[in-house]
Amino acid sequence: MHERIESRYSEQMGTTDKNAPFTTDASLRDIELAKRKLAAEALSVVVVKLGKTMFTSRAPGVKSLIEAIREFGPSLAGASIADKVVGKAAALLCVYTKASRVYGCVMSALGSDVLKNFFIPFEHDTLVPNILDRHGTGMCPFEKLVLGINSPEEAFSAIDRYLATKA
Repeated sequence: MHERIESRYSEQMGTTDKNAPFTTDASLRDIELAKRKLAAEALSVVVVKLGKTMFTSRAPGVKSLIEAIREFGPSLAGASIADKVVGKAAALLCVYTKASRVYGCVMSALGSDVLKNFFIPFEHDTLVPNILDRHGTGMCPFEKLVLGINSPEEAFSAIDRYLATKA
């Protein structure tokens, strides 16, 4: 089953059969490294590519992913991303970066759906219906912001604009 999913993912991404095992092995190693670093250093986001940590942050929310995108841009393609919380907003940003794998300590059903729809392998510890705001009283504002958005590019623009108004 696992091999079949990886094979379909590789076909969708246009990798050759010869390169698929290398890509899969490298991204598996990267996501494991990112997960370990996330937990060991109490970080909120870790981005690893080809065995090297590219970006880490302790800042809560999707702001960290926006910072990584601003700093590294297209060089994030193929990286593995471990994040404490992956809702739809974070998932769309991971798709925007062309991440190879995503891990969320907590992941929303909508975040999971986004990653499935874009054929990005992912895993989580806890799956929840929605990501809540910091007070636990309603839906996270970033989740509300992207609720009707399915384009990673539109999501990035909307989140970036929203954060600019909060600066």
